[in-house]
Amino acid sequence: MRFYRKTELYDMCWDLKDALRDCLVAAAPYGGPIALLRKPLRCSPSSRPQLEIYSASGFAITSFPWKSGPLVHLGWTITDELLCIQEDGSVLIYDLFGSFKRHFSMGQEVVQNQVLEAKVFHSPFGTGVAIISGSSHFTLATNVDELKLRRLPEVPGLQGKPLCWAVLVQDRQIKVLLSSGPELYILDDTSCSEVHPPWLSPQAGSIIHMSVSFSYKYLALFTDTGHLFTASSDLQNKLSEIDTKRSTAPEQMVWCRRPNSQQPSVVLLWDRLLMVAGVCNDTIQFPIEDQCVLVGEMDGVRILSTRSHELLQEVPLVCQDIFKIASMAPGALLLEAHREYEKSSQKADEYLRELKEQSMLEEAVKQCVGAARYEYDPQTQKSLLRAASFGKCFLADFSADPFVETCRELRVLNAVRVSSVGLPLTYPQFKHLTLQVLIDRLVYRQLYPLAIKVCHYLKIPDYHGVSRVLRHWASCKVQQKDLSDEAIAKAVCAKVGDSPGFSYSHIAAKAYECGRAELAIKLLDFEARSGEQVPLLLKMKRSHLALSKAVESGDTDLVYMVVTHLKNEMNRGDFFMTLRNQPVALSLYKQFCKLQEQETLKDLYNQDDDHQELANYYVSASYREKRMDIRLSLLQSAVDEYNKAKNDFAAKATEDEMRLLRFQRKLDEDKATELLGLSLQATMEALLALGFHKQAEQLYRDFKVPEKRYWWLKLKSLAKKEEWEELEKFSKTKKSPIGYLPFVEVCMKRNNKYEAKKYVSRVMPEQKVRAHLAISDLEGAADAAIERRNESEIGIVLSRCAASDRLLIERLNRARTSTVKK
Repeated sequence: MRFYRKTELYDMCWDLKDALRDCLVAAAPYGGPIALLRKPLRCSPSSRPQLEIYSASGFAITSFPWKSGPLVHLGWTITDELLCIQEDGSVLIYDLFGSFKRHFSMGQEVVQNQVLEAKVFHSPFGTGVAIISGSSHFTLATNVDELKLRRLPEVPGLQGKPLCWAVLVQDRQIKVLLSSGPELYILDDTSCSEVHPPWLSPQAGSIIHMSVSFSYKYLALFTDTGHLFTASSDLQNKLSEIDTKRSTAPEQMVWCRRPNSQQPSVVLLWDRLLMVAGVCNDTIQFPIEDQCVLVGEMDGVRILSTRSHELLQEVPLVCQDIFKIASMAPGALLLEAHREYEKSSQKADEYLRELKEQSMLEEAVKQCVGAARYEYDPQTQKSLLRAASFGKCFLADFSADPFVETCRELRVLNAVRVSSVGLPLTYPQFKHLTLQVLIDRLVYRQLYPLAIKVCHYLKIPDYHGVSRVLRHWASCKVQQKDLSDEAIAKAVCAKVGDSPGFSYSHIAAKAYECGRAELAIKLLDFEARSGEQVPLLLKMKRSHLALSKAVESGDTDLVYMVVTHLKNEMNRGDFFMTLRNQPVALSLYKQFCKLQEQETLKDLYNQDDDHQELANYYVSASYREKRMDIRLSLLQSAVDEYNKAKNDFAAKATEDEMRLLRFQRKLDEDKATELLGLSLQATMEALLALGFHKQAEQLYRDFKVPEKRYWWLKLKSLAKKEEWEELEKFSKTKKSPIGYLPFVEVCMKRNNKYEAKKYVSRVMPEQKVRAHLAISDLEGAADAAIERRNESEIGIVLSRCAASDRLLIERLNRARTSTVKK
């Protein structure tokens, strides 16, 4: 057996003197706002209908005259945006406060033939719009946020609009079910199919009203004979057939189904009667005085009238078990035990003992907590939760987490249900929407203090909670035209501070979109992340400020991004002048030009009169040039610039380079030596290796090469070629500036001990020990060390002696002893 209850949500605050009879009404699901289009009191050409938006409690949110075309239908999106569908097929979208957002058209064919009827529906794809035009064609927009129009196939023999129709969602496809006389048709993207439900006999008559459930699982059909059929939405399984005894079509027909209930019911509304018809072929009738509007919800039906706002729903099973008369359910016994405990009656102990003996105390606590979730009245919630708290005190291993969570969530729900807020959410609706969506809805209604309190109370991380609320608040704050930029910037900074997850650049972008560039700049000053500041400043065409911010950040990538933007936006002269005021940016740009844009680098140095760097540029450019005449020209330009920079050393070095290049070119032409481009030392080495000693000596004299370097080069070259006679002649040309030990070592590297011995006698006394050791002459090394009486040299010779050199070792030891005594 099923029970239904009507819960009064609000005494409506609105003042509707003309009732709802002549109004176009649309109420958003999940306790959302209500839109009314009221006809003007006087029928004059100048009078216009009034579009009004109220909260669920009847508080006026906004009101404005409707100045566009005639409206056919009103509806709400899942994000509480108002859809206004006009006769010409235009759909205008407004936010909760009546601000126009955007519009779209249902197609040119609809414009020509007008809209006869329209419906707004919600599906897994989002909020959609379905219309039938004067040409009897159906057009669908599955998602108004990602508009894609679909024109459905024609219905055979249909003239004008059908008797009734509904939008179905089956297997993630949007379909239209319609009645045309005794026939039923289903339209999808590609076909129009006539359907014949096996349970619907021809004697049932024509279907004149139909309604699909909130979840699209069930379908209700009302015939002109007064019969109500309920079935699955695929029309395969009939649930019930009820004779309502009323032949006129109901004004509204809405499903009333509790989640997971196996006995859904349908609510039908006539002029003075509200009827609830269920699958058990029974009905409940409620007489009504005022005209009403029914709003389908996932767990019931909201009933709107001029005076009240009520919720009709099937009583949840857990609430039935506890509150039905003479109930012996565990939850009912625990609730009674707590009542007796508050009266200080011993019956409380009797009830508790009974629950404990039957091991039902834990179940009783769970029932009380579960029932509290479905109750709308705070006092009833408190009674149930106090009973649950009382019962869990007698349980040892009971987890209190569900109890605590329920208390917190109910406190939040009670806070948003108050008349001043006007969100009459039930617990199942709240869990379906999720907490984040509830906070979004509070923010969307600009109830920022309440949203922040909820975030703090439920301990939501700042990034997902308070910061999101503050972000929306600040976005609205910057749009207030009655406050100065300075006042708004200070207010935002004072309220937000350093809240984690809050982006000042996001708010600055909003301010810029509103035409308040100076406010955007002030807000950007509070942004700690330069990577967020700079792109917006560039978008605002505040390039100089963007460059300063990028330089201050120390992020080279950011600086390069700004510099590239400036280069593309400015003429060359202004660009260079801007960089001159930012040395860091200029330096980075020069580094970039050295790698990518050499010519730009030259222009930059020219504009700055940087003769030193310009000369360096010419020198670098000369190495990249293959033609000798151009290379010499570049080097001559470098010499001129070095002279202007008063760098005599660099100028002289560059002139020497030019002389060397000319010398190499002449040799290449005369001897085919391929020396062009080699350094001075490499050129001399190559000449000596080729046997061009005169030319090498000429370079040595012309370029004033140090004598020691020249002797080393020639020594190594002759030894490498093993021209020992030439080497000996060379050693006798004059006294060697590098000594004769190098001659010994070079010969030994070539394994020529014979030639090495020739130079040992000519070695300086202090190097003779090393020379003798180089040719493995231990006796000679010992004689030289003893003669010089040098203890360290004697030690070196001793370390080279083998055990077989006993006499030599004794001699050296005696010499070392004698040296030490002296």
